[in-house]
Amino acid sequence: MKSAQELEVINLSQVSGSVEEQYRNVVVSTVNESCLRLAVFTGEYQWHYHPTSDELFIVLEGELLIDFQDRDTVSLKANDSITIPAGVVHRTRSNVRTVNLCFEHTDADTVFI
Repeated sequence: MKSAQELEVINLSQVSGSVEEQYRNVVVSTVNESCLRLAVFTGEYQWHYHPTSDELFIVLEGELLIDFQDRDTVSLKANDSITIPAGVVHRTRSNVRTVNLCFEHTDADTVFI
């Protein structure tokens, strides 16, 4: 168990506000065997899937588009979330600066298509 001295408050607005690159993905916290990532990006990520880990997205600002090979594109705006099951091929993209959280297994493999 962590002591009070080991507890850390993380301000997600400060983390995302410091990003100047077109794409940046950072682990902001680990919880048991999972990690919480904060991604800031404009553009598109490669087609991929995670063979053994579900992936939860939560949009904080902007609009996140998630394309799938076998179903329609999903559009997420601030405060929207979606869980993508393990093995589902997808890619994320955005035409505007987007900030989102991603929660997945810490050791999740990514297979690029």
